[in-house]
Amino acid sequence: MTAGASDFVWYDVMTTDTAKAAEFYKAVIGWNVTATGPNDYLIFSVGSAMVAGLMAIPFDDHKAPPAWSGYIGVDDVDAYTRKVEDAGGATYVPPTDIADVGRFSVVADPQGAMFMLFRVDGPKAPEVAPMTPGHIGWHELLTSDPEAALSFYSQLFGWTRAEALEMGPLGTYQMFSAGARPIGGMMKMPSEVLHPYWLFYINVKALDEAVAATLAHGGRIVQEPTEVPGGSWVAQGIDPQGAVFAMVASHR
Repeated sequence: MTAGASDFVWYDVMTTDTAKAAEFYKAVIGWNVTATGPNDYLIFSVGSAMVAGLMAIPFDDHKAPPAWSGYIGVDDVDAYTRKVEDAGGATYVPPTDIADVGRFSVVADPQGAMFMLFRVDGPKAPEVAPMTPGHIGWHELLTSDPEAALSFYSQLFGWTRAEALEMGPLGTYQMFSAGARPIGGMMKMPSEVLHPYWLFYINVKALDEAVAATLAHGGRIVQEPTEVPGGSWVAQGIDPQGAVFAMVASHR
């Protein structure tokens, strides 16, 4: 990653039933699940590598639906929170410390897609090879204005425009890079999508097996396995509690 380019450094899912959600992702993705930290926060891991977290939706936010969130790493959460607001975004949770972990805030881009800003205290997680099972392999933004969104994230985090794919009636799929490496894509959200959001693709060993496990453990598949440019296969699902997630593999 080049200097000045930020990347996603953490992910978690807020849900209505942490025990059942933990069992679901353990079965579908193969994650280990351990309890750590405050508020019964659970950690998903691959071997010794921590990948994501799981927590209950707070009682004071009971109207929020189950959802995955991504944390973008920055060196100064307070300064970047102000930058988000100055650029037309919004703050939902102001900068807050997590003891012995770091500092975070919950914000949204000008189109309304929510994400977190995160300063990690302590050593950073080592990078893993692309398509490593159990890690997040791709980040996708569905938004009302892809060009405006790309400008917003580029100015804040140093992301750059990468390859663009024309998808006919679905419009342009604009990929973006953090440094030299493409890490995601942005597209105009379909009419049936009610609100802009980030979608995270979890690497799995074999897509058909993961799809079968999703269905067997109470989830739904909303996009059947599809081959994408480059030869990978993707599918999108909804876990039993209602959180949208996606999976990607090098083969079916």
